[in-house]
Amino acid sequence: MRLTERIRYVGVDDMRTDLFERQWPLPYGVSYNAYLVVDEKVALIDTAAAGFEDELLSNIKNEIGDKKIDYLVVNHMEPDHSALQKVILDEYPDCEIVTNAKAATMIEGYYGITDGIKVVKEGETLPLGGVSLRFHMIPMVHWPETMVTWCEEEKTLFSGDAFGTFKAVDKNVTDTKSGIFEDYKAEMTRYYACIVGKYGAPVQAALKKLNGLEIKRICSTHGPVWENSIPEVIALYNKLSLYEANPGVCLAYGTMYGNTEKAALALAEAIRSRGIPCAVHDLTTENYSFALRDVFNYDTLILGSPTYNNGIFPPVRQLMEAVVDRLVKGRKFFAFGSFTWAAASVKSLNELATAAGFEILSEGMPFKQGYSDDKFDASGLASLV
Repeated sequence: MRLTERIRYVGVDDMRTDLFERQWPLPYGVSYNAYLVVDEKVALIDTAAAGFEDELLSNIKNEIGDKKIDYLVVNHMEPDHSALQKVILDEYPDCEIVTNAKAATMIEGYYGITDGIKVVKEGETLPLGGVSLRFHMIPMVHWPETMVTWCEEEKTLFSGDAFGTFKAVDKNVTDTKSGIFEDYKAEMTRYYACIVGKYGAPVQAALKKLNGLEIKRICSTHGPVWENSIPEVIALYNKLSLYEANPGVCLAYGTMYGNTEKAALALAEAIRSRGIPCAVHDLTTENYSFALRDVFNYDTLILGSPTYNNGIFPPVRQLMEAVVDRLVKGRKFFAFGSFTWAAASVKSLNELATAAGFEILSEGMPFKQGYSDDKFDASGLASLV
């Protein structure tokens, strides 16, 4: 697809993979975006995941025919973007790889390629004829070698994984269709929470570095090309990387025999009756990435866990540890859960939340054995939110 006369989209949709990075569900697929800058010389920016060789080469040849590719720009070395480097070099043997020093060592480590690599530094440019590419390092967004490529003449930022999202693009390669940003917002937030969430400070540094650019087009490696939604996209990334959140509750729970679930549903009903948004997630049936998304969405986290082996029920522990690992800040917190002979889960959850710097709304609500309304004061807990 031609984004402009000189910039072409040659990415592919993946509707085959169930789990991104073997852990994050892809109910709507994902795209691996690659781009051509076609001038006197031709640059391909990033490739795609293994298994998409034919699609990528077909898309490239549909755009440039028999013309050769002079440069392969590697913004990011994660294999969902770099796996087809050898395929490109086999097809275009005179092609030179352009990347930074940290990525060059990864190229050797992953693919054994050591020759034909041009190493660029911060602010260095690559002329293609009528346009040039300039390179800016944004380390730890979300790997240490990550950089972005800026085409001044086209006001286009090739941003790597930054501003990316789960969900395939299908025919919506650009966001020109009304409502595209809202269609992708939840999956963009989930992508950020799962993949980038720990790196709020590096994202803030990258946003400041790129602040002076007059960006008319963001070409990420996942999801739509952003043209009409650039202010919304940047604002969302800024908000997420500052760990700012909307008023509301992410209520996630695990349950073995249904008692903690009954408490969770009663509490959710009480919270919603007060007009407070409340997203509920059963961690025993649902991948925790959806709850993690809503931890980034809302300012209050409520976790329900039965005591298990004198500790936290494993699915709940997994989410809590993921929240802590991502350095989430500024959340209100409380915990509840059933126990049979030792009330340990609530205490352990409060300890983790305290260590994370969360505001503990109450000492929590452990209740013994079976659920009943007189054991679990849902209305009282809801009044704390």
